[in-house]
Amino acid sequence: MPSDIDPRVPGAPANASRTLLAAMARGARGRCPSCGTGGFFAKFLKPVSACAACGQDWSHQQADDFPAYLVIFVIGHLLAPVIIAVQLAFAPPVWVQMLLWVPLAAILMIALLQPAKGAVIAVQWWFGMHGFDRPQRAESER
Repeated sequence: MPSDIDPRVPGAPANASRTLLAAMARGARGRCPSCGTGGFFAKFLKPVSACAACGQDWSHQQADDFPAYLVIFVIGHLLAPVIIAVQLAFAPPVWVQMLLWVPLAAILMIALLQPAKGAVIAVQWWFGMHGFDRPQRAESER
């Protein structure tokens, strides 16, 4: 049997994602959630139409605004307690707060947006949502 075929699942690549978390981690790292070898983004937030390594079609993805909502939610919950603690401990003027928190929030949001989009698209693919065919998996991986 060729080494690039998974013997447990006919037609599945040997390096196919075994779990949802593995697929999400691959997408978050900018790799193909299916095989993990191909690049996932053609531009900063534009996914490739198909994986160059395994041929998985990614044109069905409909992540829309959900990755941005996730990033705003996470950053808000991370920064809010820090902002409150700094205000209570040091009471800096508003202009200092603006110079500190606005750029920090913007940098964190830009840094997390692409990984969030990759993870969201991986979830869509894993569950066969929005036109994706549900990937073949061994019975123990479902």
